[in-house]
Amino acid sequence: MAQHEERRRIGIRLSVAQYLITVLFSILAVSFWVLQVVQHAKFEEMAENNHQRTLPLRAPRGVVFDRNGRVLVENRPSYSISIVREPTKSLDRTVRLLAAVLGVDEAQIRETVDRHRREPSYRPITVVQDATLAQVAAVTARRLDSELPDVVVEDVPTRQYPADAVAAHLFGYVGEVNDAQVAGDTGLKSGDIVGQSGVEKVYNRLLMGKDGAKRVIVNSLGREIRVLDEEHPDEGNRLQLTVDSDVQRAIEDAFNASGFNGAAVILDPGNGEVLGFMSRPAYDPNAFATGIDRATWGALNTDELRPLQNRAIQGLYSPGSTFKMAVAMAALEENVITPDYQVRCAGSASFFGRSFKCWKRGGHGTVDLRQAIEQSCNVYFYTIGNMTGIHKIHKWATLLGLGEESGIDLPNEIQGLVPSPEWKQRRFKEKWYAGETISVAIGQGGVSLTPVSMAVYAATLANGGTRITPHLLKAVDDGNGWEAVPTPAPHSTVPLDPEKLQAIRDGLWGVVNGRGTGGRARVAGHDVSGKTGTAQVISNQGRLAARTNRDLRDNGWFVFFAPRDRPEIAGVVLLEHGMHGPNAASVARHIIDTYFAKKEGRPLPPAPTRAELRLDMSDPLGPKPTPRQDDPDPAPSATPSGQNTVTN
Repeated sequence: MAQHEERRRIGIRLSVAQYLITVLFSILAVSFWVLQVVQHAKFEEMAENNHQRTLPLRAPRGVVFDRNGRVLVENRPSYSISIVREPTKSLDRTVRLLAAVLGVDEAQIRETVDRHRREPSYRPITVVQDATLAQVAAVTARRLDSELPDVVVEDVPTRQYPADAVAAHLFGYVGEVNDAQVAGDTGLKSGDIVGQSGVEKVYNRLLMGKDGAKRVIVNSLGREIRVLDEEHPDEGNRLQLTVDSDVQRAIEDAFNASGFNGAAVILDPGNGEVLGFMSRPAYDPNAFATGIDRATWGALNTDELRPLQNRAIQGLYSPGSTFKMAVAMAALEENVITPDYQVRCAGSASFFGRSFKCWKRGGHGTVDLRQAIEQSCNVYFYTIGNMTGIHKIHKWATLLGLGEESGIDLPNEIQGLVPSPEWKQRRFKEKWYAGETISVAIGQGGVSLTPVSMAVYAATLANGGTRITPHLLKAVDDGNGWEAVPTPAPHSTVPLDPEKLQAIRDGLWGVVNGRGTGGRARVAGHDVSGKTGTAQVISNQGRLAARTNRDLRDNGWFVFFAPRDRPEIAGVVLLEHGMHGPNAASVARHIIDTYFAKKEGRPLPPAPTRAELRLDMSDPLGPKPTPRQDDPDPAPSATPSGQNTVTN
């Protein structure tokens, strides 16, 4: 009985053992099947990657040339330091050691790594761009010692822009693509370097090129043994811009000599090609090419002068007397006046119970349209503006390109404003009062325009009524030679009566070559025509009462074209807080002289000094200066405090 019971217990134990063994082997069999069949591809790739590594080869961006074939923007060699995560046993250790080796903040590297954690693990994470030779040497030495086998040093082409921030807002800058850009463009991937502003952004697709890749064999320590294969990167397309580098340099030199901020846009009035373009203050786009540091980025964004703003296409300013030609054109085309219509200016005029002063204290006497433009008589334009009315002024100013986007091939252009009753009702829920038209007639009041639209306006007056589209791209080379880019079609053709337009052009010629305020723009033999304008930033009473550190001096304008009969160049110069329009004419003269000197084969004029520009630094609210006898266009008299006044 006892033996039987013992055999029964042994049988039970054997059965349990057999069951457990069966279950164990079943589990092992299923595991082997999952590993060898279900996840075969995964582990095969992991095994392959134990001895292979794919490294990206970044494509150089296309080189940018000026209209004459001079290099404007190119690439330079630099080194980046990246972490390859796949073979990394301890990413924290790598980050800690790498920070110590490079002499950079460990938190900064960790932040970069964390930002890219969700990307494919085979893609290296760049933690240092444009590394110094000392940093490269330190990492390379430790790779040889197997301390940093998962850190690679790459030779990366980096954007190089002209020194001194020349044409910074035109070229723009590049930077690493952000999440929004990746989400909005399937052709981009995290880590790509793309254009973030200017030409770099607008023509990014042409400039980017195609990245390559290199597949290498590494040993268990991460050292490269040999290259398996390599797909060379394709360089981006080369671009030729319409810009003339000599004209561009002349703009920069003249502004540097003046000491003022502002903007300039120089065009070919026949086809809209941009010959020169500047916004000041500027920034150094080279600082962005290798990843701008926080301190520099913060300084740019908090700077009260807003150096990142492209004033030429985003700055809004009252145009002052440069707006008077639009008012004259409206009055002429609507048959309100003829060119011979005369107004007597006694220094002021009354409209709707208020006195509006002219800039010239004693008045201009009796003047017709040509003389009123030449001498910039405010009373004349108060009078014809009141006769014409705001609707017609708005209509013709808009036709000439004012208060409209120009369509230039640069990002984030802002539309200006020529006020109208409809605009005021929509904006303020108020009706338009006739008295407001008086201020608009001399480019004050609600008129607010961009410099680029003023350049289009000047070109439209110069070419007889064709509202051109300003543009920067002239030709593209995709590796098979240069191919010209079609000229953008004009925006519109303004139906201008040639005889009426000629009366305005006669007045503009007189501004520079007669008794007007633009004599400083005179270039012998080239019949420069133009108009100065001095626009108030704040009323005279407001300036006197202001308690602020802001610069509240008037802005100075000069719009121009030359020669008078067959214009080849047109444009605008704006001196922010430049105090007087003639100061802007001084800057424009150097630009115009450079253009014609180059065309005629003469030596280019040297960069002017501040003294050579003969700037008038007298404050209109201060004591009136005594005009120099050798100055063909002495500064206008200071206007006593009053309403709706402007100095020209």
